Amino acid sequence: MLVAGVLLAAFGLGLTATGAALMVAEASQRDGRYAYTDTDRVQTVGHAITTTPLTVHVDEGVSVGTFSLDDLISLQLRATSVVPDQDVFIGIADAADVSAYLSDVPHAVFGDDPWDTGYSVDNPMAWGSGADDDTVVDDTVLDEVPGTRAPEPPAEQDFWTQSATGSDQQTITVELQSGDWVVVVMNADGTRPVWVDVQVGAHTELFGLANPGALVSGIVALVLGLPLILLGAAGLGRDIDRGPGVGVPGAAAGPDPLRLSGHLDPGVSRAMWLIKWALAIPHYIVMALLWFGLVVTTIASGFAILFTGRYPRSWFMFSVGVLRWNWRVGFYAYSALGTDRYPPFSLAPADYPAGLDVAYPGQLSRGLVLVKWWLLVIPHLFIVGILTGGGAALSSASENGDAGWNFSLVGLLVLIAAIGLLFTGRYLPGLFNLIVGLNRWVYRVGSYVLLLRDEYPPFRLDQGPEEPVEPEPGDAGSAMGRGETPPEQPTAGERPRS
Repeated sequence: MLVAGVLLAAFGLGLTATGAALMVAEASQRDGRYAYTDTDRVQTVGHAITTTPLTVHVDEGVSVGTFSLDDLISLQLRATSVVPDQDVFIGIADAADVSAYLSDVPHAVFGDDPWDTGYSVDNPMAWGSGADDDTVVDDTVLDEVPGTRAPEPPAEQDFWTQSATGSDQQTITVELQSGDWVVVVMNADGTRPVWVDVQVGAHTELFGLANPGALVSGIVALVLGLPLILLGAAGLGRDIDRGPGVGVPGAAAGPDPLRLSGHLDPGVSRAMWLIKWALAIPHYIVMALLWFGLVVTTIASGFAILFTGRYPRSWFMFSVGVLRWNWRVGFYAYSALGTDRYPPFSLAPADYPAGLDVAYPGQLSRGLVLVKWWLLVIPHLFIVGILTGGGAALSSASENGDAGWNFSLVGLLVLIAAIGLLFTGRYLPGLFNLIVGLNRWVYRVGSYVLLLRDEYPPFRLDQGPEEPVEPEPGDAGSAMGRGETPPEQPTAGERPRS
């Protein structure tokens, strides 16, 4: 049920977003308005700027419903001279006529040089490519074509299908007709150089045809998918809750409601980590579905907390189960490389070296649910960004306009551990304890963001395979008073003593 709900909801979300975008696009083109690209400023030392041939095949009499092809799609081309008081010409004509007109005339071409063999449909469009003598203006690449003669003024030619001339912005409307077409921009008197701003606009009725169906279908899919997700997550949560000692108040005895453990297997393979990315693919697919469901249940639980002050228990168990699954896979793969035992496909606690549980809260603050997941957690998010690479990704995206692989402290430490395993066969216990401690910090913040707790995550790095145990009042003092040594915390690779 959960899988069906996630697939339906994801499909519905995509269709709804598409429908909304189509609605905005349709509104922007009402009353015959056109949607234009950003202005490109281009220039050449030659007499003209042209496109490579644009091949159009249109069947006569084509229509969609009551709309003819001309009604469905219409294009406009704009050109404005950058030089004051310079008349500009823009026109479109058959490729063969333009080839003859500009033969041996210096000019520039968008894309590859088509003039060596004349204009032909065998020369494909190659926007943004160029030769050694390219001209680059505002990221627009032009191929400069040499020549020895000056052309006649373009407005005096009679082969143009559409053309416009003037000192202000000139616009032509292009009707789709079969043929090989070339767009030409020149100074009206045919002189050089040419320096212009160009834009392409489009108007279509397809947005109106597609929009109602996409938007309605998306809403229907969401209406069907979201309840399936909530019901499926509740069913899985109830199954987890039937297990002994899971999520009950006080089950996570200690200074923190979240209990994360990870015990290093002594026989971790030297080189198996090289292929764990492939072995874990089935888990990654399942986790993508689970995390989609987790987002939905968290939003629904937020409303439940806001009105009742309680986190629905079945959804709570499901959320903890997803975190548990995520930690097992991370412990097996590249969050720790702590074991070679394949993680179980289960949300419930299991006999596995990595475990996670969160004590079920009896009551949660109604007011905190509005701010804790985004405002109060900001200091921790900066730290988690450093640990997981999100902070570096944000910095890279801000500086470069794009994102890629970025620095992650946990990833770097795991890489060091992996190289050590490869060459020595040993996993340094101190390094393992540090990696588990960093992951524990991340999951504490995650449980807070997911509304599972009201206790603010501590700014404290608790290293080691087990959470620190908070002694009862007087225990440590009594033990020292009797000359006894308090129990030690387990070290890496050691299970707690019973």
